Amino acid sequence: MPNPVEDRQARLAKMQAAQKNAERRRSFLVIGLASLLAIALIGVVAVVIVQSERERAAVEAEAESEIEGVEITDDLTQNHVETDVAYAQDPPVGGDHLPAPRWQDCGFYDAPVQEEAAVHSLEHGAVWITHSPDLPADQVARLEELSGENNYLLVSPREDLPSDVVLSAWGAQLQLDSVDDERVPVFLTKYLQGEQTPEPGAACSGGVTATL
Repeated sequence: MPNPVEDRQARLAKMQAAQKNAERRRSFLVIGLASLLAIALIGVVAVVIVQSERERAAVEAEAESEIEGVEITDDLTQNHVETDVAYAQDPPVGGDHLPAPRWQDCGFYDAPVQEEAAVHSLEHGAVWITHSPDLPADQVARLEELSGENNYLLVSPREDLPSDVVLSAWGAQLQLDSVDDERVPVFLTKYLQGEQTPEPGAACSGGVTATL
């Protein structure tokens, strides 16, 4: 004669076993999906890293050669003066400048800076990017971002530029219509603390932060 208690226990045991199997299958499914997602993310990160390295290598290779449009000026004076300087270039790419410690601190400025102080920064290996005051806001934001990524980058607006964006290093200048020009990273790679620097390693902070 069937035992009702034993039947209930058997049914309960069967249900518990089925529940455990279902939970085990769900766990395997979750683990499997998580593993697939992790593998996919690793793949995406790897692709991004490889692409970034390729782009960096390409920029460095281009920086080894002459950059189209760059104008070179030789035989620049380096005297320390207390007077205004009539520079041959606009913006200037070198010449006489204010004495230490009155170089312009590198960074982003939303107002023009004194050119005699900026030239002192160029002497220390800075690149000075000047831009038209009416440059689109997204391009100005990109310049601010670049200044945060490079300790020797000086950015400021300037009236009556020969082009919307001008990149200047000691003895070298590149005039561009846009920050998005592919020559921008090449110029920075070549000239930030580049071989043209009269005083490599000298500070681009601890100077002056005044604007005009």
